[in-house]
Amino acid sequence: MAIPSTGEFEQNGEAINGGFEQNGEPINGVHKRQNGEPINGGDKRQNGETINGVDKEENGEGINGGNKVWGEEDFDPSAPPPFRVAEIRAAIPKHCWVKDPWRSLSYVIRDVLVVFGLMALVIYFDNWTVWPLYWVAQGTMFWALFVLGHDCGHGSFSDNPYLNNVVGHILHSSILVPYHGWRISHRTHHQNHGHLEKDESWVPLSENIYKSLDDRTKFLRFKVPFPLFAYPIYLWRRSPGKQGSHFNPYSNLFHPSERNYVITSTVCWTLMLVLLVYLLNVVGPLQMLKLYWIPYFIFVVWLDAVTYLHHHGYEQKLPWYRGKEWSYLRGGLTTVDRDYGIFNNIHHDIGTHVIHHLFPQIPHYRLVEATKAAKPVLGKYYREPKKSGPIPFHLINNLVRSIHEDHYVSDTGEVVFYQTDNQLYGSSRSKIE
Repeated sequence: MAIPSTGEFEQNGEAINGGFEQNGEPINGVHKRQNGEPINGGDKRQNGETINGVDKEENGEGINGGNKVWGEEDFDPSAPPPFRVAEIRAAIPKHCWVKDPWRSLSYVIRDVLVVFGLMALVIYFDNWTVWPLYWVAQGTMFWALFVLGHDCGHGSFSDNPYLNNVVGHILHSSILVPYHGWRISHRTHHQNHGHLEKDESWVPLSENIYKSLDDRTKFLRFKVPFPLFAYPIYLWRRSPGKQGSHFNPYSNLFHPSERNYVITSTVCWTLMLVLLVYLLNVVGPLQMLKLYWIPYFIFVVWLDAVTYLHHHGYEQKLPWYRGKEWSYLRGGLTTVDRDYGIFNNIHHDIGTHVIHHLFPQIPHYRLVEATKAAKPVLGKYYREPKKSGPIPFHLINNLVRSIHEDHYVSDTGEVVFYQTDNQLYGSSRSKIE
């Protein structure tokens, strides 16, 4: 079975479909300007009001779920930015784009040694004081392995597509992630970030789809901790309102030319599952539960929590777009950086996410430097993450509050914000009980 190139984002050193630039200008005319003004009415105003009703207010409230009334001195995060992707790119030092395969492999070796070291230690001590510590540590390391496989999928691991795919398959298959299936859907997420109809990761439900859900589904989707275990279900069934599976080569997630790649990853995933069943028979169900499956579900919690917080839970509600109001730049600027304290280095600075979303070709070990260089260009469109202590307890509140409040967006409008179903929890509890 063929192993494809992971260069979807690059062609002759230039990003394609993800960078959206030709000759320094984003394609499709999204941000092109005529006489200093964006075309297509992107941010033109009439009498101080944005046309198409984007920023207009009714009865003191932002329309389409906007819960913020912006005065003259307030910053409107949905306003089209006064800079282009090319300007952000130019601010980032050239060496930040250079991929060092040996350095990337050193992180893989480090993480794999830690995984097996933790396993050896817990087997040696084998007492109930050590096991909970092992579960948290090993689940975190599974998450770190996922991030490195994620870098392979973007091609930021190295410039060698075969190295990227081999390492990516080993890392992702070991934690039951179908490498190519997820890589392709994640590429879709990056190319359409912030787009209500085309994005792929934690996309808001439209009001119509939300109201079509039964009460049990609503309760499980919007009540902590249930959403934090959603990832395996997403791999099989995607999200409400979307169809397809990451394991099915004929899913509408994939182009027909990508079917062999999906088959390759599904076979690797199946072989890993067979290995786990074999080990279950060798060491016993309880030992496998303690050694692998509990850390696996802690990894799932890490993945769901971090990816959710990349696009949700900021103190001020952030916009989502559809139609002509969406652009690659505006969508990318809705992402949020997070500080995870001691975990920043462990999970390879995945919390430094804004620049990663705009330029996924940059290696993870250059993201902090690239972000620092880009911040003068981004200005207020960059939201400085709240400084964390050693453990990012502060993010728990952001996560829980957003899951409990951010339920759906309006069916209409090209710039919308999350709205809250104030009746959700009372009605759901009563009907479930």
